[in-house]
Amino acid sequence: MSSFRGFIVKEFKQIYRDTRTLVVLFGMPIIMLVLFGFAIRNEVDNVKIAVLDLSKDEVTREIIGKISASPSFELNGYLNTYDEVRDVFKAGEIKEIVVFGPGFGKKLTRNGTADVQIITDATNPNLANLVQAYTSNILRDYISEKANQLQISRLGIAPEVRMIYNPALKSVNLFVPGIIAVILMLVSALMTSISITREKEMGNMEILLVSPLKPIHIILGKVLPYLVLSIVNVLVILILARFIFDVPFKGSYLFFLLEAGLFIMTALSLGVLISSSANNQQTAMMISLAGLLLPTVLLSGFIFPVGSMPVALQFISHVVPAKWFLIIVRDIMLKGSDIFLLWKETLILMATTMVLIAASLKKFKVRLQ
Repeated sequence: MSSFRGFIVKEFKQIYRDTRTLVVLFGMPIIMLVLFGFAIRNEVDNVKIAVLDLSKDEVTREIIGKISASPSFELNGYLNTYDEVRDVFKAGEIKEIVVFGPGFGKKLTRNGTADVQIITDATNPNLANLVQAYTSNILRDYISEKANQLQISRLGIAPEVRMIYNPALKSVNLFVPGIIAVILMLVSALMTSISITREKEMGNMEILLVSPLKPIHIILGKVLPYLVLSIVNVLVILILARFIFDVPFKGSYLFFLLEAGLFIMTALSLGVLISSSANNQQTAMMISLAGLLLPTVLLSGFIFPVGSMPVALQFISHVVPAKWFLIIVRDIMLKGSDIFLLWKETLILMATTMVLIAASLKKFKVRLQ
């Protein structure tokens, strides 16, 4: 029993001495609780919408006021013609456009019904359904109030609902682009961090200290296999998405591969940075899971809309590279967007990659010295 107690005490001391492991062990449950508690939301908030009002009468102004007063929506602009609809959606900010037909108020009071159309960006079918349902409820509530005021029962509106980019509301169109980001983060960042950390545990880093290799050569030798593997994974996912799951691809394949390569470099740099900070594979894996995989799934907009999260988590999501890559992938595949529409997201990824490469090289060089 005494030897067993000594063994237990030794294990506790080893964990206690490894500060990074201790921080991860205590920090990971807290991070998971906060992310799952605040990020997973079934309701929507502050969804940006636009209005095309071809009537411009008192009734449409009242309805627009009720929609903009809802915490679920943020009125972000007015359109002048129907031709602007697709361009507005391609820009990526607007998720819904409400279109009021000409003479809306007169038709409503005279005929008991009027023309209204709800157009949503269905690249995220779950969000599109929720937004459309919220808007329809506001319209029904307004018509019910109006009917009570006029003391008539024949008022009613049946909105024409139109989903663009994903009219069949196929969930696979949402998940396939997100899976690309998750797999690349797993292969590039997680596996790279574990691979380099394993060399430390095996004592091979001491051999590298006396070798003529420079830090950049060591890093390249470690990341190149995962770079090739990641590119192969991207090609395989594209083939499966197109020919097995029938996910549309409306953009440029070359542009998509360039953006994927940029994200792979970002993930590889993160992996090297983590491996330079972790002392063992266990710590590297836990840091990667808590600091990379969970934010990629929960804070990138992969499943849950970022706009519905608390402001603090929305701010944190801006530093999650997968968020910007997901916007790029979905817009290329489902909308056919090009660099002129995605230049901001591309620049953010490029800047993030350069900062991470510089930080990982510097940290790795310090560790070798």
